[in-house]
Amino acid sequence: MDIESLARQMIREGKKPAEIAPTLANYIKTVKCVSDSYAEELAHAVIEEISYTIGIDDDILVYAPSGVNMGEFGVGSRGTGDFYAHRKIAEIIGNTNATVGVDQMDDAGVIQVDDRYVICTVDGMHSRLSEYPFLAGFHATRATLRDCLVMGAKPIMLFSDIHVADDGDTAKIFDYTAGITAVGELLGVPLVAGSTLRIGGDMVLGDRLVGCVGCVGIAEHLTARKNIKPGDVVLMTEGAGGGTIATTALYSGHPAVVSRTLNLKFLTAAQKLLESPVLTTISSMTDVTNGGLRGDIHEMAETAQCHFIMYENAVRGLVDPKVMEMLGHLSIDYLGISLDALLIVAPPDAIPGITEVVESAGVKISQIGEVQDKNGIGATLIDIDGNAQDFTPKFREAPYTPVKKVVDKQSRPFAEMKEGVHRAAQEAIAKKKRIISYIQNSSIPKQS
Repeated sequence: MDIESLARQMIREGKKPAEIAPTLANYIKTVKCVSDSYAEELAHAVIEEISYTIGIDDDILVYAPSGVNMGEFGVGSRGTGDFYAHRKIAEIIGNTNATVGVDQMDDAGVIQVDDRYVICTVDGMHSRLSEYPFLAGFHATRATLRDCLVMGAKPIMLFSDIHVADDGDTAKIFDYTAGITAVGELLGVPLVAGSTLRIGGDMVLGDRLVGCVGCVGIAEHLTARKNIKPGDVVLMTEGAGGGTIATTALYSGHPAVVSRTLNLKFLTAAQKLLESPVLTTISSMTDVTNGGLRGDIHEMAETAQCHFIMYENAVRGLVDPKVMEMLGHLSIDYLGISLDALLIVAPPDAIPGITEVVESAGVKISQIGEVQDKNGIGATLIDIDGNAQDFTPKFREAPYTPVKKVVDKQSRPFAEMKEGVHRAAQEAIAKKKRIISYIQNSSIPKQS
């Protein structure tokens, strides 16, 4: 419970401090085992602090609202809304002259230093793994290492961030860190830096855990999405999922499936490729995460300006049988959910060498598609009956828990929401320019 947000909401509704304080005190007592007097004193302190900020109209402190909430726009839900928001973030960042920048929507950012490339990536833990810190750290680490490896880079170090709400047990920090370092030690990549804080300091009650893990790597040959070209083929390795599949299993009554996600097949296969001369024959690599195969193929097609043809019969055989059984039982679209499989795009004559290296790591791999320059930018799925279907991401990734199935029913015109989001992004760009100009003009001494 964010008592600061609650107090601000009640103030916006026109309620007086005398009305707000009892409500805040009741929420505080619901979460914390504290006396009535302490809860009341804390409630009044919150109201007092917020009162000093009401009415401030300083440019640097006020943002232009979009009128669209994160949840209703699907930010973080790996669908069309999320992809649109990320492209707006790229616009705000602007042209950085990076070798691979955020505008390319790739798995990691890249800059060139002398004759080498430095890769940086970061992945947030799955929000529903707050009660399972080890799993949260383990899968976030796998994710960031995947994003580094698919750029053709050798991971050299990890960094982490963890925030636990005020009432969370300190042990969550340690269990989360153990999950990170379990993967790091298995792969020989050290955790070297990080940050540990509370969520919202004293203002957020409860025991929610959030965090991320990042990775820095070094490469000599990049396998970025912009290298994809017509005539290439698409290969995919077997996948059993990570944080998303573990969450699905835990919150849908299939806990035994969680253990299927505790493997390093993707990472070991990618490492083998990095150690082999076949790496230079690969156009691009990525992992099946953002909105599942639907989302990743869509983003690859946008970046490469190509059309993908995907074959469902080939894909189905690469999904872990136990995972596929669970998804089928729960009526979850396996093509719209993170499978944590490795996607490789390469010329046809590179297939034998790539296949040999991946299979030497004990990992299955098959061709699942091809790249064309006709039919426009996008993707087509040839389903199990041989019918051609449009293969684009939905507004959100496939709803994979009971809560997500309820949330998925929300509807508001996407065009209307996009307008508000676009406007807010433009306001942020203008604000950035104003503040930069202010700092430059006020900090640089005038020449006499």
